[in-house]
Amino acid sequence: MEQRKERIRLLDILRGFAILGTLGTNIWIFAHLGDLTYLTTYDYSGWWAKDDLIRMIVLFLVNGKLLGLLTIMFGVGLELKYQQAIRKGNAWPGIYIWVSSLLFLEGLLHFTLVMEYDILMSYGITAMIVAYIVKGGDRLISITMKVLGSLHATAILGILVISLIDANMTLRGSDEVIALYRDGSWLQQVHYRLSHFVPLRLEAIFTIPMNVFLFLLGVRFMRAGVFSQDENGKKQRDKLFKLGMFIGLPLNLLIFIPGGVFDLPVRYLFAPLLSVGYLAIIGRMIQYTKLNWLWGLLENAGKMSLSCYVMQNIICSILFYGWGFALGGKLDSVTIIVVWIGISVFQILFATAWLQGFRFGPMETLRRRAIGIFDTR
Repeated sequence: MEQRKERIRLLDILRGFAILGTLGTNIWIFAHLGDLTYLTTYDYSGWWAKDDLIRMIVLFLVNGKLLGLLTIMFGVGLELKYQQAIRKGNAWPGIYIWVSSLLFLEGLLHFTLVMEYDILMSYGITAMIVAYIVKGGDRLISITMKVLGSLHATAILGILVISLIDANMTLRGSDEVIALYRDGSWLQQVHYRLSHFVPLRLEAIFTIPMNVFLFLLGVRFMRAGVFSQDENGKKQRDKLFKLGMFIGLPLNLLIFIPGGVFDLPVRYLFAPLLSVGYLAIIGRMIQYTKLNWLWGLLENAGKMSLSCYVMQNIICSILFYGWGFALGGKLDSVTIIVVWIGISVFQILFATAWLQGFRFGPMETLRRRAIGIFDTR
């Protein structure tokens, strides 16, 4: 029982680390008013100025990596739900389909009202797909991972080849979008998201195969005992550390080659390799009991990961968009990093204070009540 408690604690710590780290990518989109140029290297033919270099160092550490870790953790959560259903003799996927549907609806609201780069809608669809794959057993999981992993890798490497031939193929910013978030009202921004629903959701659709793969990776990690604090768990994490540091790290360093060629491969193919390295590093670091105060704070954020995800994007909207404090486009990289740290500290403290009085976060409580409506057992 003690071992299981430690495993669950590690999962919450990893969720907290991932959700706060995901803001480390999104904050550049908010701070530069939706201009994706600030997430890419397209506009650089040589080395960066100091301000740009600082931004790229941060993005090297977080862009795609923490999102990959978060996606793996969603897969772990699915596996825990599956194990719970099996223990209780409940049908699978059963009520979990409603859970996934609610996640999709939460994402739709978040996309419409807050941010066009929402991840919850894609996760909701992915969860429905993976629920049935898991039901099919280990062999189906293995086959699916091999097929989707190969297809996704082939697609990304194909884009890389095309990018080498056509240097104009990359993510770019839009003057109209920048003007909208600088000068437009909140309702105008909502209208923009709804009227451009399909093009704004293309990334969410494109990443579903990768998300399915990473969800299933989380399932296999859980079954292999990766999160256990016993010797098997430590050996498993040692392997992941080597994969992340010796393969993932060098491949992710390609982001420092300017010109935009490696923007997509790093984010959508190489980043998850470093994600598992981060998982292993956190797994090692929690053994240092002198930092128990930090692990406790991250654990609280992890327990409220959904609430923290929505909250951090609302805060950024208020801080950076024209209808709020209108800081977008006005801050240098160091100041943006300070804002990111400030929001993260606020969320950690808020989660800690909230959980002293309540068992679950606000969004988590609403979800549980909504699920209860459909759970007639």
